[in-house]
Amino acid sequence: MGLDLINIIFGMKVRQARLEANMTLSDLARQSELSPSYLTEIEKGRKYPRADKIVKMAAALGKEYDDLVSIKLAPSLRYLESTLASSTVRRFPFEEFGLEPADALGLLTREPDRASALLHAVVEIARHYDLKEEEFLRAALRSYQEIHENYFPDLEDAAESFIRDFGPRYGFAELSIIPLSVLQNILRQEYNYHIDDEAIVATQELRHYRSLCLPGPRPHLFINNRLYARQVRYILAREIGYRYLDIKERSITSSPEQVHSFQQLLNDARAAYFGGAVLMPRGRLLGDLEDFFALPAWDPEPFSAMLTTYDVTPEMLLYRFSELIPQFFGLKLHFLRFHHTHGTDEYQLVRHLNMNQLLVPSGTGLFEHHCRRWLSIRLLPDAAAPGMSNATGPLPVGVQLSEFLETQEKFLCLGFGRRMVLSPGVSSSVIVGFRIDAEARKLIRFLDDPAIPHTFIHETCERCPLPPDQCTLRAAPPTILNAEQDHAARIAALNRLRMAIDLDN
Repeated sequence: MGLDLINIIFGMKVRQARLEANMTLSDLARQSELSPSYLTEIEKGRKYPRADKIVKMAAALGKEYDDLVSIKLAPSLRYLESTLASSTVRRFPFEEFGLEPADALGLLTREPDRASALLHAVVEIARHYDLKEEEFLRAALRSYQEIHENYFPDLEDAAESFIRDFGPRYGFAELSIIPLSVLQNILRQEYNYHIDDEAIVATQELRHYRSLCLPGPRPHLFINNRLYARQVRYILAREIGYRYLDIKERSITSSPEQVHSFQQLLNDARAAYFGGAVLMPRGRLLGDLEDFFALPAWDPEPFSAMLTTYDVTPEMLLYRFSELIPQFFGLKLHFLRFHHTHGTDEYQLVRHLNMNQLLVPSGTGLFEHHCRRWLSIRLLPDAAAPGMSNATGPLPVGVQLSEFLETQEKFLCLGFGRRMVLSPGVSSSVIVGFRIDAEARKLIRFLDDPAIPHTFIHETCERCPLPPDQCTLRAAPPTILNAEQDHAARIAALNRLRMAIDLDN
């Protein structure tokens, strides 16, 4: 449902005029000869009445006709008006959160002056941090995934239906891994695709793309031939997802070059989910996870072996964990992916899901230094070791029991480090973390293995109370912590002064 700005503003003005006149909906309905339900639709921005009805409403409210129909709001509401008109708000997916746009914005009309000030503050914060509309919509997608615990039964069922439909026909029903050639044949024979693995690399401006798809009667799928086979398998499975799920609005490049709507992002996520579920079927992976959690001691081999079992990358595997583990094992989980550019001191959080209220490092938007004790950070230098690649040898794998210094919250973190195949000089890490609670202690048998390092962590170096002799990894002095302590000392001194004055009086 789209957001009609004129309807919304008209509804707000009617509601405000009615409240100022101390009238109920029934009062206004009776005096204007309209039904209360119709007036409710008007105030919520769903309906815009004919001119003759507006005349009756204006008379009942003691307002001029022109005043009601004007789309201009009072000066104190100018930020509310500009925000309602912004493309970001007008494209926000209210429906996906169980709301109609008018319902959500109707909340603002109860205290429009305060709402205007609040929205002005939000706009200023977004401008200060250069928050793009795309980032706003991506945050909405993360929230949508998190409130569903990143589990979508309809997509799981669709993946299983695909395997039942195409498995016998293409001969992979009994195979543990669907061959890359089979996925190619399905796209070519079932959906009339042309697949090209040379054009991207041959075009300098396109070399950073993993893939791109140009739609048409015969869709052209271009794949970067520098990718590993397991990455190509995922691209093919995801592309099948677009077609099998009959998705129309989508990105044509990976990652998206342009984000036109929330629906585009959601559709991309749905196709990706489908692709992961096809390559790592729900029933089979749940069995492997049960065996893994039942290990009496931490062993990286079974953990790493799942990459080979399903022929997937670390990110594919751990993101699939995030889709199944909260739903079927009841564990609170977070997923983090960090990047590091060699030769710099920059560590960038590029993807995350947070389903256990993890204190994600606040330096993401504040240019602070992430705590170097996080497993995500520790794995990155290993991924950059000389001679290390995803193609040969085992990937760096790590485990850590992380405990926040101040809250004492504990998380069991598991993950991998790796190099980025299309980004020379960039290493990546992906981890999942499980909140340590009664359910985790009951399920994960190796949780108390003394071989698992126990490390105290914080959000960022600028906020960390550990003295230098207790943290040799500190990347910056505790400037924010010191400022907070100085502020607390000033407040304490002011309170002592007030108490002394009160005693004298």
